[in-house]
Amino acid sequence: MARLTSFLLVISLLCFLPLCLCHKSYGGKLSPGFYAHSCPQAGEIVRSVVAKAVARETRMAASLIRLHFHDCFVQGCDGSLLLDSGGRITSEKNSNPNRKSARGFDVVDQVKAQLEKECPGTVSCADALTLAARDSSVLTGGPSWMVPLGRRDSRSASLSGSNNNIPAPNNTFQTILTKFKRQGLDVTDLVALSGSHTIGFSRCTSFRQRLYNQSGNGRPDMTLEQSFAANLRQKCPRSGGDQILSVLDKVSPAKFDNSYFKNLVENMGLLNSDQVLFSSNDKSRELVKKYAEDQGEFFEQFAESMIKMGNISPLTGSSGEIRKNCRKINS
Repeated sequence: MARLTSFLLVISLLCFLPLCLCHKSYGGKLSPGFYAHSCPQAGEIVRSVVAKAVARETRMAASLIRLHFHDCFVQGCDGSLLLDSGGRITSEKNSNPNRKSARGFDVVDQVKAQLEKECPGTVSCADALTLAARDSSVLTGGPSWMVPLGRRDSRSASLSGSNNNIPAPNNTFQTILTKFKRQGLDVTDLVALSGSHTIGFSRCTSFRQRLYNQSGNGRPDMTLEQSFAANLRQKCPRSGGDQILSVLDKVSPAKFDNSYFKNLVENMGLLNSDQVLFSSNDKSRELVKKYAEDQGEFFEQFAESMIKMGNISPLTGSSGEIRKNCRKINS
């Protein structure tokens, strides 16, 4: 009898263990099936709107992934970046990392309008943005993953948090890593998530310093490959032209692949925050080399790190709200 009781106890523990691990891996109350009954078509609605937007302009995929990143690094993944200024809200859109560069808000508006039409008051803006980021990867040839869902929307924004928490293009490696660690992300996440720069563009103002005055001594960044630097100087003048765009990945800027890492190995990363991954730290350098050699490894880790980033401090249960309009809190 005692032996039977012990056996049943072991079986019970084995049955319970996977549930614990799955629950933990999806960040508390988040679950890929969160809308299975309340709005089963949510994923398809987001995918359809994003697909049309990316078909019109491939760059939009990079913009939506960036919005998700900039949202999650301020108060967690709560849709705070989507709020416009008004009342007691001072928008994060006016921060240094977002002003004149954050884009894709109109696509999120379109997604939300369709979700409200089909499932009123059900799907949060935070979840819509998280799904849009995943779909942006897939639509440009990148990896897919099951998105844990169930986030609710913040009733506040943080301009100071946006200015202080989001890594800047000219930050040192250690500063960038410190900002990632504050969010519970490590060096592997940093390198993998930086790989999203395999698509999209950056403004001249974000990399001008490398071309002309990297260390404040009037000299360029000597880690930048010379012919690549000369080509960039033709596009980005010493003064003016702040909004002129250059591709983040000179090889395949519209395709989500591992050429970004190959560029870093050749000292052809566009931003200082890109190149320091190869030039400033032994562990990150080895990861860059690994991903440059094995796209599958990069894709697998990118998906894992995106899930991890998407789990930063979500609002769940009765916290926050489900906004009707992503640009303003419910009245």
